[in-house]
Amino acid sequence: MRIVVLAGGIGGARFLRGLQRASPDADITVIGNTGDDIHLFGLKVCPDLDTVMYTLGGGINEEQGWGRTDETFHLKEELAAYGVGPEWFGLGDRDFATHIVRTQMLSAGYPLSAVTEALCDRWKPGVRLIPMSDDRVETHVAVTLPDSGERKVIHFQEYWVRLRASVPAEAVVPVGAEQAKPAPGVLEAIAEADVILFPPSNPVVSIGTILAVPGIREAIADAGVPVVGLSPIVGDAPVRGMADKVLAAVGVESTAAAVAEHYGSGLLDGWLVDTVDASTVERVEAAGIRCRAVPLMMSDLDAAARMAHEALTLAEEVRGA
Repeated sequence: MRIVVLAGGIGGARFLRGLQRASPDADITVIGNTGDDIHLFGLKVCPDLDTVMYTLGGGINEEQGWGRTDETFHLKEELAAYGVGPEWFGLGDRDFATHIVRTQMLSAGYPLSAVTEALCDRWKPGVRLIPMSDDRVETHVAVTLPDSGERKVIHFQEYWVRLRASVPAEAVVPVGAEQAKPAPGVLEAIAEADVILFPPSNPVVSIGTILAVPGIREAIADAGVPVVGLSPIVGDAPVRGMADKVLAAVGVESTAAAVAEHYGSGLLDGWLVDTVDASTVERVEAAGIRCRAVPLMMSDLDAAARMAHEALTLAEEVRGA
C-alpha cells in the first residue's frame, strides 16, 4: 500500500510513528511543511522536517517532542554572551550540526529536497520525506503588539515561540506560497498513492500551508483515492499547541466539525473525531464527509497506532462505498 501523509511537526511525527506500526509494510511518503522554516545565525532551520526525521529516526527529545535527545546548549550560551540572538529560539549543539550541513549543501546549490534526502540517509526514518517545495515559503502572522499598539507582521516562529500566541492572530499569510512549486516527487507521490492522510497537525499553519502551494490541493482533490483526516481538535480545544489562535485568524471555530468543513468535501472523504465529539458526526456527514468517532489522544505509541489503523479502516470504507 502506498500512503501519502501531509505532516507538520510534533503531532504529524508521532502519528507517523503509529502509522508505521499499524501498517509496517506500507510505502509511506511524507510531504513536510516548510512554512515554519526560518533563517537563524546564518543557518537554514527546518523545524517540521527535522521533527519528523528525528522522531522516526530515534533521535528526538521525547519529553518535549522537538529537538535532539541528550542535548546541550553551549553554543547558544556562547552566542548569547556575544550578544547574538535571538535568545528565544533554542537550538542545541547537536541540532546545530544538522542546520550547518543543510546550509552548506544549500549554499553549494543543492535543492532542499535533495538536502533532506541526504540528511535522511543518516537517520533512516523509514519513510520518504519530501519538503512541500524547494522554494522559500515562510508563514507570517499579523498581530497588534499590546505594549505599543503597533500592528506588524512577524514570522510564525516569533508568534508561536517568543509570544506563545499570547496575542490574537489577525491574519496568517504563507509568504511565497503563491509563487512556489511543489518539490520534485510531491505530485508524483500523490498521483500514485492508494491513500492520502491528514494527521492531527495544525490545519492552518501546517497542512494548510502545504495545501497553499499551487498544484498540491488540486492533485489531492483529483487523486481519486480516499483522503482521510484526523481532527487536531478534541472537545473544542487543540490537543497540543495553539491551533485555536490561528483558526480564529481564518474565521474557523475551534471544533472538530468546523475543521472538517474548513478542509471541505472537495478535499476530504473521511474524518475522524474523538469520542468526546461524537455528537458532531452528523454535522460532518451532512457536509458530505464520512465521519467516525474514535479515541484520538496519542498518549503512547500503541494509541497512535490504533488511530492510524482507524484512519486506514475508514479509508477502506470510503473506497468500498
